Amino acid sequence: MSLITVRQAALSDVADLALLFDEYRQFYGRDSDIAAAESFLRARFNHGESTLFVAHDECADPLGFVQLYPSFSSVAMARIFILNDLYVRPDARRKGVATTLLAEAETFGRSLGAVRLSLSTAMTNEEAQALYEAAGWQRDQQFQVFHCPIQ
Repeated sequence: MSLITVRQAALSDVADLALLFDEYRQFYGRDSDIAAAESFLRARFNHGESTLFVAHDECADPLGFVQLYPSFSSVAMARIFILNDLYVRPDARRKGVATTLLAEAETFGRSLGAVRLSLSTAMTNEEAQALYEAAGWQRDQQFQVFHCPIQ
């Protein structure tokens, strides 16, 4: 794989992205449901609730994606983005796709004046943790993360 291109995804990319998104969810132990994945992504596009970037090879085959959700830091009084999803097809891993997607996410955030990107990953996902650290991401040393399930 020699040429990797990344571009901001459009509504016309939803069908291809749904396949990748479904694989991503399966990685995290969810059952396959391509129709639901497509519906979820379509809703994010239709409501302007996230920004997705998709990586392609020279044949225009989708290799992976990153999804960013906008948010704000009250303390910094500035925009931030939550990097909620990053996925690269297994056959495209270790070829620079994830690094390229991360760089594009950073460029996008910077272009909109964001002060940071934030993400969380499974404690057991050591490969991803190594990737993030190699790309300059820093583990949070100040805050614990808590969740309140409401369903």
